[in-house]
Amino acid sequence: MANLKDIKRRIKSVKNTQQITRAMKMVAAAKLRRAQTVLLQARPYADKIIEMLARVGEVTDLNQHQLLTDRDGKRILYIVIAADRGLCGSYNAQVNRFASELIKKNPEASVISVGTRVRDYFAKRSYNVIGEYIDVGDNIEYRQAHEIAEAVITYFLNDVVDSVKIVYTHYKNTMSRKNAVIDLLPAVPPEKREGVKVEYIFDPSPTEVLNELLPRYIATTLYRAMLESKASEQGAKMAAMDAATKNAEDMIKKLTIQKNRARQAAITREISEIVGGADALK
Repeated sequence: MANLKDIKRRIKSVKNTQQITRAMKMVAAAKLRRAQTVLLQARPYADKIIEMLARVGEVTDLNQHQLLTDRDGKRILYIVIAADRGLCGSYNAQVNRFASELIKKNPEASVISVGTRVRDYFAKRSYNVIGEYIDVGDNIEYRQAHEIAEAVITYFLNDVVDSVKIVYTHYKNTMSRKNAVIDLLPAVPPEKREGVKVEYIFDPSPTEVLNELLPRYIATTLYRAMLESKASEQGAKMAAMDAATKNAEDMIKKLTIQKNRARQAAITREISEIVGGADALK
């Protein structure tokens, strides 16, 4: 059994660790609330762009646009989104494994990594990584998604890839999230709306409006996926730090029991020595 001094030192160390994990849990909770707010604000904007595309589709053929042309090829580009840092449980590992399984089914696939953990994972393996975006930060900005969107649109229009998909984590609530993959390019035209149709006047022409809307739709879809992943990351980090704090509490209880037993053993030993000494003097 460890001596009393060593046990006290371990208890102090675990308590210090517990204070850190408790503080990190509070920080993650604050960042999660901010990420949730931004995500909820972005969702109506993305839905409105889809609605506008549907309106344009009522007066023009969307399938004739270059960004909507289905090439039916195998050169798939996966945009994999995860975190820049760890300490968020199995979040990064789950995203990377999910993406890896998809890529293995397509030998001609390529990857754009968004997040340091994704970059590190695919850099150690024989994957065709054609781009990386790291140090994204906790506050996702639209310009970051727009930059990535411009790059993948260029790849698609220059016939470097046949299609583009986003691998990310869909955020449901604090404790629930799900790995997902969605098609980005060719863009999926929205279904035509049912009910009474309204004739809209487009200025400039519907084609020019479509040319402006489609890149914005692609960037917005990517931006929304990045926000979903960021909210999922903070939720996973908060859960991981909560579990670490509880584990530290359990360790402290066990070490306290060991400390009490060691103290009792020391007291018993001292009493035995005193009694033995007294008997020797008789």
